[in-house]
Amino acid sequence: MEKRKRNQTLSIRLTQSEKSAIYKMSKKAQLTLTEYILKSSLKSEIKVVDLQPLLVELKRIGNNLNQITRKINSGAFNSYNFSEMIAMQRKIYDAIIKLSEEK
Repeated sequence: MEKRKRNQTLSIRLTQSEKSAIYKMSKKAQLTLTEYILKSSLKSEIKVVDLQPLLVELKRIGNNLNQITRKINSGAFNSYNFSEMIAMQRKIYDAIIKLSEEK
């Protein structure tokens, strides 16, 4: 890393196991703890995903599906095969779950 005057400190709280793991990874990378933390944090991009608007829209779609189902069950019109729509809803749901787990 470039030579510069390091006159700022940063304190964080860790568990003993977290501290040990970071220390071991810095040794494995053959870097000082400071260099390892700087490289890790400055080179890593953290993605922030706001899923709220998507979840609101999915709830609306779900409400519409429930209304359609009620009409079909009441005999208002003949049944329609919703298997493709259900499969697409499942894909959207799975994608949202995957995104929320990546945080």
